Amino acid sequence: MVNAAFGQTVPLVLVGVIIWFLIAYFSHTAIINSATGAMPLARKDNMRVYNLVENLCISQGMTMPKVFVIEDDSLNAYASGINEKSFSVTLSRGIINKLEDAELEGVIAHELTHIKNRDVRLLVVSIVFVGIFAFLSQVAMRSFFFSGGRSRSKDSKDNNGVIMLVAIVITALAYFISILLRFGISRKREYMADAGAAEMTRNPLALASALRKISEDPYIEAVKNQDVAQLFIEHPQVKKENSFSLDSLFASHPPIEKRIKALEGF
Repeated sequence: MVNAAFGQTVPLVLVGVIIWFLIAYFSHTAIINSATGAMPLARKDNMRVYNLVENLCISQGMTMPKVFVIEDDSLNAYASGINEKSFSVTLSRGIINKLEDAELEGVIAHELTHIKNRDVRLLVVSIVFVGIFAFLSQVAMRSFFFSGGRSRSKDSKDNNGVIMLVAIVITALAYFISILLRFGISRKREYMADAGAAEMTRNPLALASALRKISEDPYIEAVKNQDVAQLFIEHPQVKKENSFSLDSLFASHPPIEKRIKALEGF
């Protein structure tokens, strides 16, 4: 029976999910760095960046996070981590080279605010759970299609219908959670991080200027995963002009023009 087979599969799937969560939770830094192409930036390689990060951390009584660099000429940055041992700030080579000190300080302060507010921990956990839901939906869908061709009895068709319904519900739930996380969490916390950076540096106009430059070229070639993309200060992928979709309606980042306007009125 399909239900019996499905029932036997569930414990194995749950064990796999638990193992997946533990691996992703404790290895998230390596996973995210691999997805973005980030590499460690040594203090001796760029004292300017380290001085900016260190001075801001000292002013806030924060433990200095690790610093990484993405060898990409575009302008972008993100923070990640779940605790003081894994907190990190990652900057693209372009943002380091193309921003003035005050502008770069504003960007770093924005990322440090994400760390200070524990936004990065929440986003890392959300990325893991969205991935788990997507995996479960795939398992349910594969179970349906695999079982569909093995039996033609009425009971089997009914069982197949139940599995299909479960797959649809799981898929819808995963997508709904993804929308909530990107829209409800990321958007609000981007504004909060901008405000925190303005307070930290006492120079909101510098961050506004940095965002204006970032908006002209935020594209990071290595970033393909939409969930990882929400970590960045601005969406790191190419945006299509005059396009409308649920993804644009529930984008992970508020319009950068509104963020600049808010900072200019700070």
